[in-house]
Amino acid sequence: MCTVTYLPLKDNNFILTSNRDEDPKRKTIAPKTYCEEGVKLTYPKDELAGGTWIGLSEKHRLICLLNGGFTKHKRAESYRMSRGVIVKQLLKVDNPVEMIKGFNFEGIEPFTIVLVDWANELKAYELVWDGVEKHFQELGNEPKIWSSSTLYGEEMKQLRREWFSEWLNTTQEINQLNIVNFHQDETRGTPEISLKMKRSYVETVSITSVVKKDNELTMTYYDLHSNINTIQEEIIRS
Repeated sequence: MCTVTYLPLKDNNFILTSNRDEDPKRKTIAPKTYCEEGVKLTYPKDELAGGTWIGLSEKHRLICLLNGGFTKHKRAESYRMSRGVIVKQLLKVDNPVEMIKGFNFEGIEPFTIVLVDWANELKAYELVWDGVEKHFQELGNEPKIWSSSTLYGEEMKQLRREWFSEWLNTTQEINQLNIVNFHQDETRGTPEISLKMKRSYVETVSITSVVKKDNELTMTYYDLHSNINTIQEEIIRS
């Protein structure tokens, strides 16, 4: 939800990993597969709101949400639609790019969405809604890191981009174990801005990592807040 990395691999494969930085008292249900409006979706669920920040669809698609647009915003008293609802809608529709281009985001809190689609060939997109305008672009076939604007200023974001670049340059093998270890790193920076962060009111409570390897997708969920860290996997064959 608040730190995301995308690693495109050869043969239309990829790894996307997301840290959820949240109030540790807020409960989450580990990933399960649900059938909603006739479409199979796999995602971890926010127990309070019932939404999600990362999900897979049987339509060969992944959607991942970060709070905030380009900069930190002042929250309104209310919004007309939850950002988590948009995640599910994009997972269900036949053409998510067409939906994004035609959707009216007015009255929705600023957010950033990473969309990965492999229905034909592997393509990744970035959607940023800054509260006034939507900014939508197809991404190049290269690794990328995002940090939520609600928790990290531009200086912190740049520092994290440098950490990611260093990791890419020094890691001998790009695989899920190594990128998850990067997401759990507490040695870079201070506790408030490290990849596995901890502040008085918010901390990294879980990591969700999705790997596509040919026709098999694995969503691995690391619960970091339980007394004994637990790992749960959902494997989907497409």
